[in-house]
Amino acid sequence: MTATGPRTSAAGPTGEADGVARPPPARGSVAHPIVTFSRLKWASLTHSCIYLALLYAAFVGGKPEPVTFVLGLAHGLLWIGMSLVCLAAVRARVIPLRVAVAVAVLGGLGPFVGSFEFVREGRRRRR
Repeated sequence: MTATGPRTSAAGPTGEADGVARPPPARGSVAHPIVTFSRLKWASLTHSCIYLALLYAAFVGGKPEPVTFVLGLAHGLLWIGMSLVCLAAVRARVIPLRVAVAVAVLGGLGPFVGSFEFVREGRRRRR
């Protein structure tokens, strides 16, 4: 409210671009969720493959410098990203806390535990 009347913006007095007020979406009712169990599982498996390639390059391949740098950077960024997304997924009840802890705590040392937990949880959900 201003001295001259109700405050309006370019979006309109209701705050919506078309001027129509809409109720906020219900919690957890997303039409097409971005973070799903399946997407997280495949991201974790991809992370494990990148880490396996890093281990191979570092210990068997003679430490080729640009390759180990790129794979190490990919592993580090994926671990940070997976940790943050998994913590958000626990809050959204997409994955259980056990899986998120496996990814966030153990994923920096070896993402295989996180991938194993995703496969195990997937099998548990199918029963």
